[in-house]
Amino acid sequence: MAPQQQFHVLAVDDSIIDRKLIERLLKTSSYQVTVVDSGSKALEFLGLNEDEQMDQDVSSVLPSDHQQDLEVNLIITDYWMPGMTGYELLRKIKQSKSLKDIPVVIMSSENVPSRINRCLKEGAEEFFLKPVQMSDVNKLKPHLLRGRAMEDEPIINKIEATLEVI
Repeated sequence: MAPQQQFHVLAVDDSIIDRKLIERLLKTSSYQVTVVDSGSKALEFLGLNEDEQMDQDVSSVLPSDHQQDLEVNLIITDYWMPGMTGYELLRKIKQSKSLKDIPVVIMSSENVPSRINRCLKEGAEEFFLKPVQMSDVNKLKPHLLRGRAMEDEPIINKIEATLEVI
């Protein structure tokens, strides 16, 4: 019997201290974790070229199995990073046909209500204040389970349709 597949979380933060903290918390909760230090590296890891919206042939440049081998079930990102903010990363993910259903959580050391509301309106599942704690990590499970249920829905529909024929 195969072990249950671990959830895979992509953690994005330019601060090495915060990256190590979130990585440790996630691994303690039995998540598989990949950490990167910028929004652009997160997009690269996800196989999303920044020019995807302009050039639909970009998928031919990347290995076709890139997304399957490195399936990400949730992204947790710092809000304030040089180059690309967590908010900009969130928008790019939610605008992507292939990534829009991946839950995104934003974290920040600054408690700015307008920033929090903007992120939540744009599609963030949660907004955590740093330092992230185990109680925050425990809030991720429902988002991961819902994301997995959405992935399984087409399979379940096919099984139900097959059973109706039989």
